[in-house]
Amino acid sequence: MTGGPGGTDFPGGPGGGAADAGPGDSTRSVHAGRPPATAYEPSLPGPVFVSHYHLPGEAAGPYLYGRDDNPTWERLEQAISELEAPGDPEVGTAVFASGMAAVAAVLLSQVKAGQTVLLPSDSYQTTRALRERLESYGVSVRLAPTAGDAQLAAVEGASLVWLETPSNPGLDVCDIRRLADAAHAAGALVAVDNTLATPLGQRPLSLGADFSVASGTKALSGHGDLLLGYVSTRDPELAASVRYWRKTVGAIPGPMEAWLAHRSIATFALRVERQSANALALATALLKRPEVSDLRHPGLPTDASHEVASRQMRRFGSVVSFTLPDQAHAERFLAALRMTSEATSFGSIQSTAERRARWGGDAVPPGFVRFSVGIEDPQDIVADVLRALDAAAGA
Repeated sequence: MTGGPGGTDFPGGPGGGAADAGPGDSTRSVHAGRPPATAYEPSLPGPVFVSHYHLPGEAAGPYLYGRDDNPTWERLEQAISELEAPGDPEVGTAVFASGMAAVAAVLLSQVKAGQTVLLPSDSYQTTRALRERLESYGVSVRLAPTAGDAQLAAVEGASLVWLETPSNPGLDVCDIRRLADAAHAAGALVAVDNTLATPLGQRPLSLGADFSVASGTKALSGHGDLLLGYVSTRDPELAASVRYWRKTVGAIPGPMEAWLAHRSIATFALRVERQSANALALATALLKRPEVSDLRHPGLPTDASHEVASRQMRRFGSVVSFTLPDQAHAERFLAALRMTSEATSFGSIQSTAERRARWGGDAVPPGFVRFSVGIEDPQDIVADVLRALDAAAGA
């Protein structure tokens, strides 16, 4: 796994948050993982397309085979490490072909028959779908919800505790530090799915987690045009095991996808800042709508998760969830939106929304809407949503 700050000399300046020293988030996003300036060379070298390297003599060196290592992956991994744990050279990252490839790499490489995994009962449904695979290998799986740190009561005897905060799609939040401390006292490793928060929203490794896992398909790349995942950790043995898993199952990203993601990181802080502000503006506007119930966004002072989220999150994310009276009402609303695409996933520059129950697998009502707020002007997002709500109510 590649990690640690590279050769970039950052200028001094305000940090990206109260606990940070050094450059701010935009400065770090622009420069992360890029090589030192070299005469006549691009600031971000292009993707390296390779299946094999010229390898004379003994099989030793930095690059042996295209499934093992690629300099394009390494630059992206270095960039992500710098965002996940600024200034910590011990942190390393491995990138994967998708978010679920990264999730599976941790869940399936860190436990064995006879051990127990604790999963959130309200996590991303495809993560929970791995339960059947884990059990087929002789691993016991426990489930407990995210809200109220309910997993705390189930950590005893677990070998791996999986957290997802905020949860997808319900947006519940758990106290990472509290759960990590309890899990470690019980002898368990802790992994946090940080997809919704992003490393610019919260840093699980700094809160005690052993792994920070995310889908780079979402806000990290941010343009809705590629699939990617990653795992970050500061433990060299854990890093080696995850990297070996990637090698043996072949869950590697394409060099073009890795390069596009790295290029996109330059605007990461700008996008996340705008999306978080826009999401809060939309959530605030929805508070006044009588047909909207169960409105959730961790940034709302009235949200059930706001107190815990405020302690561990620096930004509250791009997702707002709410429930309309029934399936038909939600579908009328979605159809009436003019600049918001009806699509799954979240974190893109373009606002998207969907009736989440159409997929099955989540304990949400038929009228539940997950809205991913983009970087459009906030007044336009709010106007589009309010007009669509009016249209849906009047139909």
